[in-house]
Amino acid sequence: MKIRRLSFVVWILSLAVLTSGCEAFVRKFTRKSKKDKTPQEEMVLAPEEYKPAPVTGEETYRKYLLYWKSWQDELIEALLANSNHKKQIDCAMEAIKNMEELKKLLREPAGKKMQAYIERMDSVLAAIENDPYGNNAAFLRSSVERVRRDVLRDLSYSEVKGDLV
Repeated sequence: MKIRRLSFVVWILSLAVLTSGCEAFVRKFTRKSKKDKTPQEEMVLAPEEYKPAPVTGEETYRKYLLYWKSWQDELIEALLANSNHKKQIDCAMEAIKNMEELKKLLREPAGKKMQAYIERMDSVLAAIENDPYGNNAAFLRSSVERVRRDVLRDLSYSEVKGDLV
């Protein structure tokens, strides 16, 4: 009987310990919330509009001349290596697009010169489109090189700085 009573008391005590729990034990094995310890930035309620710095005609002209020159050089390389036909067309179209942007920045006499060069490049583009196998690549490359040389000679910034809009 004493063993029963002793086991009953041990059972009651263990039940009491288990139900009450050890707070330090529980705290040790519970997940802690992952809150940022750094302070949060304040929300911007009224956004500010930052205007870009004004760009002069000189900067714009130099930028488009550089873009045109790089596309023209890439077209020359594509024709020299007789590379992908689509790449040749894309290079020619981008070069023409940048030439048209240059033309917008020029006054009438220099603008007419640029229009003549744009027309020459349009004929080169048409020839590239009609030559998918690259049979005339050497002739087209020399035409593109001539246009490049003429534009750099006649329409470089030092030559047209008085004709900018």
